[in-house]
Amino acid sequence: MTKEDLRIVYMGTPDFAVESLRALIEGGYNVVAVVTMPDKPVGRHGSVLQPSPVKQYALEHGLKVMQPEKLKDPAFVEELRSLKADLQIVVAFRMLPEIVWSMPPLGTFNAHASLLPKYRGAAPINWAIINGETETGITTFFLKHEIDTGDIIQQVRIPIADTDNVEVVHDKLMLLSGQLVTQTIDNILAGTVTSIPQDQIKDIPLTPAPKIFRDTCRIDWNQPTKRIYDFIRGLSPYPAAWTTLDGKSVKIYEAEKEIATPSCEPGTIVSDGKKTLKVATADGWLNIKTLQLEGKKRMPVSDLLRGLKIQENAFFL
Repeated sequence: MTKEDLRIVYMGTPDFAVESLRALIEGGYNVVAVVTMPDKPVGRHGSVLQPSPVKQYALEHGLKVMQPEKLKDPAFVEELRSLKADLQIVVAFRMLPEIVWSMPPLGTFNAHASLLPKYRGAAPINWAIINGETETGITTFFLKHEIDTGDIIQQVRIPIADTDNVEVVHDKLMLLSGQLVTQTIDNILAGTVTSIPQDQIKDIPLTPAPKIFRDTCRIDWNQPTKRIYDFIRGLSPYPAAWTTLDGKSVKIYEAEKEIATPSCEPGTIVSDGKKTLKVATADGWLNIKTLQLEGKKRMPVSDLLRGLKIQENAFFL
């Protein structure tokens, strides 16, 4: 079977998933349909429906689009079966029921933004950076019942620089995902795939990557400098680490580590009132570079200090 004959159903929703779909279309693969989330209500009253990035790309290229509310819906399952797909590919979508992932004769594989079995879950890029990892990557694996636990097909690795935030690593992995998806298909067609069960991979801690909520993002200034620094870049630019000042939330997007013994309580703010604002941690200081006060726009610290006087003994809580 050639790539032109192989019937592929592609499943994905956000920007991250667009790159792999683009790689398939531009590579001449036979994508017979795209499955994505239903349009999302936006606007003050939710009266405007916004299509997912994957849907927008699919429609621009004349692809069939399916948007089931429920993946076990009999009408959707029957329509999916009628496509007679040989292979299904999932990138940044939803957990599939067995009736869906077991349908194609060549199976269903997922491209996941971590080096499995580490960082199974919804937010692998965030948690890798938050935990100070120096390496991450993309893994393709065949789906099975438990999420992100299927047999590994291929992996590709990239370094995480100490200055990288989520946006930087996301964009690198997005491009790698497109490359690895097409490589994985080619190897499946060539019959050269030897998948590896994840439980055979030893000496790797099963670090989870659960969904991130607002409370997850609150900064604990009692932590060491490096830990807080990684926490901030692991949530920047979205959803953003936050703290409070005088009862109002402050999002922090960028900071620099300062090696110096703090002489005051963690969370204490010290500023020259012009260009610098630093915060005491458990073992040092963080120089805040970019932040956003509640109700204001994101800005450099120097811009903030032009219009805001930091009181002596001010605290981030």
